Amino acid sequence: MVLLVAAGACRPGFQLKRFTTDEALFDAGVREFQARRWDNAVLAFERLTTSLSPRDTLLPRTFWYLGKSQQARREWLLASQTFQRLVDAAPDDTLADEAALEAARSYRRLWRKPELDAQYGETALASYRQMIGLFPQSPLVAAAEREVRELDEWFALKNYEVGQHYVRRKAPDSAIIYFRTVLDTYPETPSARRAALRLVEVYRSIRYSQESQETCAWLRERFADDAEVRAQCTGVAPPAATPPTTTPVPATP
Repeated sequence: MVLLVAAGACRPGFQLKRFTTDEALFDAGVREFQARRWDNAVLAFERLTTSLSPRDTLLPRTFWYLGKSQQARREWLLASQTFQRLVDAAPDDTLADEAALEAARSYRRLWRKPELDAQYGETALASYRQMIGLFPQSPLVAAAEREVRELDEWFALKNYEVGQHYVRRKAPDSAIIYFRTVLDTYPETPSARRAALRLVEVYRSIRYSQESQETCAWLRERFADDAEVRAQCTGVAPPAATPPTTTPVPATP
């Protein structure tokens, strides 16, 4: 056992200079990737990004493996940038649509909780939209759209929680702004219902009857059988109907 440990300790590590051609280094990088030796894989593919010519067919695959290795090391920002390099360098490659999706997913991983700064969430959303715009026929668009809806729920939840904060601070005007943002910008998210319920509460507390009526009408239209909606909107009359505009009939000459 001592001899085996000693032999392992003396075994040379992954040395880039051992590979005399780009093809040999690429194959070695793939082997390291498949063996989940991410550091060695990153070393190999980073070197290849500088040694391969822009037209080399190995370059898109190099970016792909480098991005996946960086994801495995939880280097989300580097991974997103690497995947974007693939899209920019080879937009017609068969990996381009998946790389665009992985770039968005990597940015999304940087926004760890809805209550934290949403900068990376905004970047992720822009990346998802770019992917859908560049590759509208891709079979991955459905997954991208689903993940955009999930991201929208995080944005909605963030605004909802800020609204709740202002309710607790007894600042109804500020609370209204954030609850309205949820309804106006993310009306299809699960948080929209909760924001509308709290909005009715705030409106009623400050005697905004028309706004209460309009919000309850919105809730009743979407959640007619919801017990909480019925309870919250009890006593709130529907908004008054606007009389139809009549066009005057011209006089007969």
